[in-house]
Amino acid sequence: MKVKMEVSSLGQMQELAKAFAAALKAPMIVLLKGDLGAGKTTFVKAVAAALGSKDEVTSPTFALLNTYQAKNFPIYHFDMYRLESAETARELGFDEFFDKTRLDGVVFVEWPENVEGLYQSVDFEVTIQKVDDKKRTFVISAKKD
Repeated sequence: MKVKMEVSSLGQMQELAKAFAAALKAPMIVLLKGDLGAGKTTFVKAVAAALGSKDEVTSPTFALLNTYQAKNFPIYHFDMYRLESAETARELGFDEFFDKTRLDGVVFVEWPENVEGLYQSVDFEVTIQKVDDKKRTFVISAKKD
């Protein structure tokens, strides 16, 4: 399955996030791709809200990992921008979040290309392309193992 949609407002993006959230259940891994400022964290914020989280969703750029509680499971939000390799992520203990036999929530990974090899089993890939200051093109692909 692959869905491509252009959104031109925060409201439209929130509707897309709500529809996407309906497909999520634990354990799942979601890769988020897009340039700086594309809206990856904003999308996670909207998905978390749609999943019933009351937590403040912020960029994990410096913390590397933020955790939020949705209604039925935790959300693990990674930003791998500052990491150089999967090995670096493993040294930080992040590999445990990518073992679906132990994962109790949904993992979102910004900048997954920096840690290729850390994750094996991906459920969705979301690519966000900034068209202009207001418009974004979202491509959501379901991945099969």
